[in-house]
Amino acid sequence: MPFSIYVLALFATLAICYKIYRRLTRISISRISGPVPESFWLGNIPELFQAQAGETDFKWQETYGDVVRFKGAFGEDRLLISDPKALQYIYQTSGYNFPKQYSRREISKLISGKGISWAEGDVHRRHRKVMNPGFGGPESKAFVPIFTAQASHVSCCPPPWTSGGFSEYSYNDSSSCNIFQVSTKWRDMIAASEDQSAVVNVAPWASRAALDAIGEAAFDYKFGALDDENNPLRKAYDNILGSLFAAQTRTSLFIQELLLYLPSRFLSLMTDYAPIPRFVRVRKTGALAAEIAKSLIESKARALVEGNASRDIMTLLVRANNSESKKTRIENDELIAQMRTIMLAGHETTANSISWTLLELSRQPDIQKKLRAEINETLRAISARGNSEFTASDFDSMPYLNAVLKESLRYFSVAIFSFREAGKDDVLPLSKPIRTTTGEMINEIPISKGTKLVTSICGYNRNKDVFGRNAHVFNPDRWLNGQVSKTTPIGVYGNLMTFSAGIRSCIGWRFAVLELQAFLVELLRNFEFSMTPKAMNVRREPALVMIPTIEGEVDKGAQIYLRVRVVSDDE
Repeated sequence: MPFSIYVLALFATLAICYKIYRRLTRISISRISGPVPESFWLGNIPELFQAQAGETDFKWQETYGDVVRFKGAFGEDRLLISDPKALQYIYQTSGYNFPKQYSRREISKLISGKGISWAEGDVHRRHRKVMNPGFGGPESKAFVPIFTAQASHVSCCPPPWTSGGFSEYSYNDSSSCNIFQVSTKWRDMIAASEDQSAVVNVAPWASRAALDAIGEAAFDYKFGALDDENNPLRKAYDNILGSLFAAQTRTSLFIQELLLYLPSRFLSLMTDYAPIPRFVRVRKTGALAAEIAKSLIESKARALVEGNASRDIMTLLVRANNSESKKTRIENDELIAQMRTIMLAGHETTANSISWTLLELSRQPDIQKKLRAEINETLRAISARGNSEFTASDFDSMPYLNAVLKESLRYFSVAIFSFREAGKDDVLPLSKPIRTTTGEMINEIPISKGTKLVTSICGYNRNKDVFGRNAHVFNPDRWLNGQVSKTTPIGVYGNLMTFSAGIRSCIGWRFAVLELQAFLVELLRNFEFSMTPKAMNVRREPALVMIPTIEGEVDKGAQIYLRVRVVSDDE
C-alpha cells in the first residue's frame, strides 16, 4: 500500500479520535428520546435517508415528538427538529449562530458555486443585500406574462416522450415548434388519439418549461429547452440532483458520514478535484453554466453603460452591485455563482412542485374541478374589464387557487431537510414541554457548540399543532377556515417552512409563487388531468429535494405519467 494512503488513513483516524473526544466532553443531549440505532457505524442514518422523503420524519414525530435524538455515524447524537419555537429560534432569533454544516456548504459550492446558498455570516449579509433588489414584489410581478407564456408554450408543445392513450402514438418533432405553431400542437395530438386524450410524463416538460421561464425572467436569455430536447444546458441540468443524491446505498451514506470528520480544507479539495463520477458531472454542469453566466454578466454591464439595459433579474443585480461600495459589492465569480444558484433553484424546485400538484389534482378530481371553476370565473371577470390575460392581482384575488398552492407546498414539501450546527453553546426553546428518557419534563434543550441539527422541513409542514389534526391529509380548505395556527410565525409564505425562514429564507419566494400560480392557471384552464396505472407507483424520492420517481425506475429521473385531455368550453 502506498505511503500516502497510510498517511491519509492515520490522518483520518486522528481526526475521528479528536471528534469523539470533543463529543464526550461537551453538553449531552442523550436524555432526549429517540429511536434505537441499528449500528454503531451508521446509527439511524439509513432509516432516515433511505426511506421515502418524510416517511421516517413522520414516524419519529408521531412516536417521540417534535424534537428527536438520533444517532449519526460512530454513535454521535444529533437532533431532528420540527418544533415551531425551536425552528423560529434557529432561523430567526439566532440565525447566524446556527450555520450550515460545513460538509453541506461544500455540497452547495459543488452544485452552485460560492453564491448565496453557500455563504454564511457577513458574506451572506453582503450577498443578500445586493440580491434583494432583483426579487422584490413589484419586480417579481413584472414577470407574470413570461410565466404565462411558458405555460402556454408547454400546454401546446409536447415533448417526444408523450404518447397518445396507452398506444405507441407519439409526436417526435418538438424541436420544430416555434411561437407560431405552439397553439395547436398538443390539442392536435390529443385529437388524433382514439379516446381524445394522451398520457404525458409531466415531470420532464415541467422542468424544461421552468428552465425557459427562469432564463427569460432572470437573465433575458432564451435557453430554448422546450423547443430543443438536446439543448446543452437542459441536458446538463437533467436529473442532476437525482444523479447526485438519489438511491443512496449504505456505502455512500457511510462515506458521506466520514466526510463530516475531515478538515474543511481537505473536503474542499475533494469536491473540487476528486474523480468521483457524480462529482465530475456536477463540475462539468457548473463549468457550462459559469461560461453562460460570464457572458451574460458582461453583456448586462455593457447594456447598463450604453443605457439600454433590460429589467431582468441579472441586470438588476449587476446594477445594484455597481451602486455598492467596494467593501460591500460582490465579485464577478460570486455573481456567476448567484446565476448558477438561480438556475438550479429556480427551475428544479418549481418543476417538481408543479408535478406534485398535478399528481394530487389527478388523485382528487373534485378539487381540480373546483379550482378550474374559480379560474373560469376569474377569466370571465377579466374579459368583462376588457382584458384577456391574468395579472398578479388576479392571482391574489383567487382564494381557492392560493389555498391549493399553499396546501401543495405544505403536503409536498420539495425541500426536505436543512442541516445546521450550533455555532456556540446554546439553549433551544420549545413550543411545549417534552419528557426526557429519565421522566423529567423540560421546556428547553441545552446544546453544545458543534451539535448537529437536522431541521425537518417536511416534518414541520405536517406538524399537527400548526396545521391541524388532519395534517397528513391533503385538504386546501384548511387555508380557508382558519385551521392554520400563526402562534409561532416562521415561514415567509403561509407560515410554511418550504421556502425556509428568517435570514435564510428563499430570496426568490415571491418569484416562485407567481410562477406556480401562472402555470397552474394556464394548464388547468386548458386541460384536465387524471391518474394512470403508472402514476399509482410514484415514489417520494429524497435527492436533496423531493423528486417524483417510479418505484424501481429511479435511474430514469423524475416521472409522473398522467392522462391529459382538452377541457371543453362548458367545463
